[in-house]
Amino acid sequence: MTGRPPTTTLWRPTGPVELDLVRKLDWRAWPPRLPEQPIFYPVLDEDYAIRIARDWNVKHDGAGFVTRFEVDSDFVSRYPVQQAGGRTILELWVPAEELDEFNAHIVGTIEVVHEFR
Repeated sequence: MTGRPPTTTLWRPTGPVELDLVRKLDWRAWPPRLPEQPIFYPVLDEDYAIRIARDWNVKHDGAGFVTRFEVDSDFVSRYPVQQAGGRTILELWVPAEELDEFNAHIVGTIEVVHEFR
């Protein structure tokens, strides 16, 4: 049987600058992290991503976006789930130096599912 491998849905709250960089990468990859950003952290819960985009990105960047994307489940299982607060505040912590490999395992495109201003 052929077909695409099982995927895991992830969300990423982002501001307008990062979203522009994703657009320039044809919605297929996340841009490299800045030197002061050693971790790329997608989240596992859409509501958590909404809270960050709405309550943090809008305040600091004037706009916040929630993106959704799929990653090969076998690959993404190498990153343990990190609980960053309450029981639904779950993230994956991807070291910046592994982001290119992480991007190579995105299945399909990154899509904007919520926008806040």
